[in-house]
Amino acid sequence: MRGPGPRLPALPALLWLALAPLPGPAARAELRVRVRLPGGQVTEESLQADSGADCVSLELRAADGALVTLTADFRQEVKIFRALILGELERGQSQFQALCFVTRLHRNEIIPSESMAKLRQKNPRTVRQAEEVRGLEHLSMDVAVNFSKAAQLSSHIHNVCAEAREAIYTREEDVKFWLEKGVDGSMFEVLPQGSDLPELQRCRLCLDRWKPCICSYSLSIEWYPCMLKYCRSRDAGGKVSSYKCGIRSCQKGYTFDYYVPQKQLCLWDEET
Repeated sequence: MRGPGPRLPALPALLWLALAPLPGPAARAELRVRVRLPGGQVTEESLQADSGADCVSLELRAADGALVTLTADFRQEVKIFRALILGELERGQSQFQALCFVTRLHRNEIIPSESMAKLRQKNPRTVRQAEEVRGLEHLSMDVAVNFSKAAQLSSHIHNVCAEAREAIYTREEDVKFWLEKGVDGSMFEVLPQGSDLPELQRCRLCLDRWKPCICSYSLSIEWYPCMLKYCRSRDAGGKVSSYKCGIRSCQKGYTFDYYVPQKQLCLWDEET
């Protein structure tokens, strides 16, 4: 594969950016990447990009069996995390439990959808680990999102969070940002906090499975293209220009704290 200048330099164990133009005004693409989890297991991660809708999504199965999805809606500046968590049937839970966490998408968190749609693998069998580990982010999700009204915030919430319609959470500080952009505030409901209910405990400390508490859920995006890499070329006249020639990969973990009406909805968060 050639860029605008000399042949691309060797970038072993990386993804390459196909520099050919997209086939048409917009493109959809899917890439499957083998990723090593912290415990040593290897899982397959799916990366999808839709440059027309200006969004990307990543999906992988965590070591505990949970299916984790990240959807980045660049147009609306919205990030959607979804977790499908295996239920504990012997403890009265359903087969799986779905959670959605919606936060503001900041610039330069992940590569643009158009660049993601152009990604190609040099060696699909390579097991990849992130080049950069970004710090753990701890988020207090103190607002519930009404599923029936959430399409105005992001059209992707309807599909991504369909199984979690009663468990969609966001943060008050992100709500303020979206309200300034003109989003309808009636879709948001502030959840009870410890300052409102002094008896409200962390679920891991709560002994009664039917009492409300503050739940914590942690997830990790083990591998994602977080930055573009640029190479330089020199033309016959000696003029130097740069072009996209690869990506930098990152890993990032998140912990979400949020209110649940009963500990039964948060059985994974127990003191050990």
